[in-house]
Amino acid sequence: MSEDYSVELLNAIEAEKELLRLDKILNQANSDYYIKDAPILSDSEYDDLKKRNLDIELRFPTLKLENSVSNKVGAKPSDTFKKIKHSVRMLSLANAFDEQDVKDFDIRVKKFLGNEGKVISYVAEPKIDGLSLSLRYINGELVQATTRGDGEVGENVTANAKTISDIPKNISNAPEILEIRGEVYMSLVDFNKLNAKQEKKNAKIFANPRNAAAGSLRQLNCKITESRPLKFYAYAWGEVSSPIANKQFDAIKKLEEFGFSTNNMTKRCSGHEELISHYKYISNKRADLDYDIDGVVYKVDDLSFQDRLGFRSTTPRWAIAHKFPAEVGQTWLEAIEIQVGRTGALSPVARLKPVNVGGVVVSNATLHNEDYIKGVDSKGELLRNGIDIREGDWVFVYRAGDVIPKISDVDISKRSSKSKPYLFPSFCPECNNRSERIKGDSVARCTGGMTCPAQAVQGLAHFVSRGAFDIDGLGNKQIEQFYELGWVKEPSDIFKLKLRYEKGLKRLENRDGWGQRSANNLFNAIEEKRKIPLNRFLYALGIRHLGETSAALLAKRYKSFETLKQSMDEAYSFSGDSWDELLSIDGVGDILARAIVEAFENSSQRKIIDKLADELDIESELEVLSTGSAIEGMIVVFTGSLEIMSRSEAKISAERLGAKVSGSVSKKTNFVIAGPGSGSKSKKALELGVKVLTETEWLDLINLSNEFNAN
Repeated sequence: MSEDYSVELLNAIEAEKELLRLDKILNQANSDYYIKDAPILSDSEYDDLKKRNLDIELRFPTLKLENSVSNKVGAKPSDTFKKIKHSVRMLSLANAFDEQDVKDFDIRVKKFLGNEGKVISYVAEPKIDGLSLSLRYINGELVQATTRGDGEVGENVTANAKTISDIPKNISNAPEILEIRGEVYMSLVDFNKLNAKQEKKNAKIFANPRNAAAGSLRQLNCKITESRPLKFYAYAWGEVSSPIANKQFDAIKKLEEFGFSTNNMTKRCSGHEELISHYKYISNKRADLDYDIDGVVYKVDDLSFQDRLGFRSTTPRWAIAHKFPAEVGQTWLEAIEIQVGRTGALSPVARLKPVNVGGVVVSNATLHNEDYIKGVDSKGELLRNGIDIREGDWVFVYRAGDVIPKISDVDISKRSSKSKPYLFPSFCPECNNRSERIKGDSVARCTGGMTCPAQAVQGLAHFVSRGAFDIDGLGNKQIEQFYELGWVKEPSDIFKLKLRYEKGLKRLENRDGWGQRSANNLFNAIEEKRKIPLNRFLYALGIRHLGETSAALLAKRYKSFETLKQSMDEAYSFSGDSWDELLSIDGVGDILARAIVEAFENSSQRKIIDKLADELDIESELEVLSTGSAIEGMIVVFTGSLEIMSRSEAKISAERLGAKVSGSVSKKTNFVIAGPGSGSKSKKALELGVKVLTETEWLDLINLSNEFNAN
């Protein structure tokens, strides 16, 4: 498959093949980079491929490989060195590739912390392109040095690290246990001198300073390491027996006091605008630096906030790496085509005259949506100074963060006087049904549903995917075959295949690739899936924005399909108790809630759901086992502005202890937790005799006050 084929255009079969291809390439790249110190891919190419892999996994979550590269940090340590398990994992960072990504990062941080409307302080520092190293000190003495490895286990390079002059062997006034983390690197001047010496000796020539630094540190003979001009910048810490500071910036200063070199371009910034400003400053200085950097790292300054934000599987929520842009090419935009996805999204794609960008020949570029073509973003702010994109334009194309290139700008000076603005279609190019763009949604969608071939085949493929019905012997290939034959047009048809076969109307065994045994095996596999858990049934419906996790949340809350269906019917106006209850589920926001309600209220979609449900035995969700907490089984309502923890944190803490969080107050409510600005809900609670607690009283009740007050 071509690398520049948009993720948005992949069907499930293509996506599965692409994930296998990317897995092979990325695992080899990790080995080349972390183990062999001889990468073939550039950093930008690697970032592109990893981002593409993640995008496919997000679009097709059930196809995610069990040992996916997106769940890995670095690579498995080499057998050459003794392995050491990190006491605190050494994680990688999520990437930002443009200013909007940085703004989104700031928004996510503030939303999680419940600090919307406030300015968050960050620390920005250059991202050194070197080899990550963790140094462990006991009572001030360096006792161990470990490479990142796979984030969990690294390589013991203690003897080699002790030869680096930038690394103190002893530290005064240090905590009993202190792990310092940073980057081993080589200056550009020293790199050039080293290669000159290597050339004279007919020895290995290093491709870049990072390879030279990594190869030098990972020598079996520490005398070779000692002869190499390695340096070390400290920027973080792992395990510490006592805190070294309360702020990230102050902790960096403390590292200087311990005797470590830190980067003098590290700066404390207020809000995302200062971050972007400092990024531009560092970018302008990049050419004058005597060491390689590939971006700028942003970290939340307040360490208590870092603790609250915590981690994802492989990256912290409180930090992000803003990478420098890749190469840009210029070419002719030959045509704009519309592709239709599984959810009916109409995705415009630019067909380009082939051009070499960053060493890769590309001929397609994503155009995102109608607004992007017009020159505005989702908030109505100008893109490209408001210049629209037209067929026949000469455009600038870049590859950063996505293998499918993007258009950064238009050369308006080359635009023909006869060119006309692109008119986004109001009808689906696949089925000619009307397209619709809902207010607040950036994407236009086909209204044809399962009657649209583009949606039907991919929707059916999703229905039988691993996280959904996962019917043995019924994959994407078979679904496409049955759809083309007219046997399966909607999910309920799958459960009627055997009946048709027995009546002799559609004899499967007479088709190529099928025999009596394989046909019977398929029918038996289908029968086995007539009984299905509620969460898998909901996920299989392919409702927009509804993933496996949110499907499980719905099943946990509503317990049975009948209860859920009744609640969705009652929430049709997006108001009332049932609507409030839906929104009160942690992990269900307004966009997802509307998509779920609309799926049940859309007459054609509802008909498909009801016909399917008639064929099945949908298992109700089992009750959660007892947690033994004081609030287990109680109904609580949060209202007003919470000051100690965010609304999201409050919901999570309550539900973890077995309570049910509701969005409305009734006689069944046990507690209302009211913050400043609480209004009608507090008043109603008093009228009904429901106990109203302050946030502090609530935390005392669930024994969390000490934890949050400490932060």
